[in-house]
Amino acid sequence: MSLVRVLFVGDLVGLAGRRVLAEHFERLVDTLQVDFSIVNVENAADGLGVTGEIAEELFEMGVSCLTSGNHIWDKREIRDYIDIQPRLLRPANYPRDLPGSGLYVGATPLGVPVAVVNLMGRVFMPPVDDPFVVARPLVEQARKLAPLVIVDIHAEATSEKMAMGWHLDGLVTAVLGTHTHIQTADERILEMGTAYLTDVGMTGPYDSVIGMDKHAVLARFVQHTPARMTSARHDARLCAALVEADPATGRAVRIERMMLPSAVAP
Repeated sequence: MSLVRVLFVGDLVGLAGRRVLAEHFERLVDTLQVDFSIVNVENAADGLGVTGEIAEELFEMGVSCLTSGNHIWDKREIRDYIDIQPRLLRPANYPRDLPGSGLYVGATPLGVPVAVVNLMGRVFMPPVDDPFVVARPLVEQARKLAPLVIVDIHAEATSEKMAMGWHLDGLVTAVLGTHTHIQTADERILEMGTAYLTDVGMTGPYDSVIGMDKHAVLARFVQHTPARMTSARHDARLCAALVEADPATGRAVRIERMMLPSAVAP
């Protein structure tokens, strides 16, 4: 059985992020021979949350699965949408009675099942259930359904993400970090065959402070005055990780990170 290529796109921020994704996505899928694609969308709607309309646009583009994080509930209408759209995930360690799921199982065009697990950290984050406790049984469930398991760990602390990588090493295909919007340069294959990257990085405007209008952020830091946060527009870039894995073993054989600028003016 041939190797499977999974493209994971980091935190999509606002209109600039959606545009740079649309600019590059089809070409990346073709040139990299991508079999399955995942995009974190918790900042897709002007930096705060995601809407059903945006999610549908991404699915129409060809994205296989969407993950999220602590901003998933920022748009009120998403509660109804996420309950009927299994391809949009919310962190599995949110309370169980909330709508949606933290696990999705899809398939490549050749029919190889791929499971996606969405978790959220607790260090400097909103209170949720322990992701390390939730992760193991959820991964065991996923492995019964798919040979390849990709984990999005949406967390602030580098140490928490790295600990999750070691916690799941050999049990999943990849552990990929999101949330901090700053791409790290520590991609590697861990001892037992799990691909790891602390943070995939932001897909959005880099003339900003982690995607938000820099003037508003500076007003808060320098003047200590309130300012309305909106997503920025300029210097859009796409950040992603490509994971190549053997479906016979579920192990990754290669991970490559990328940052691609936009060639289109905002």
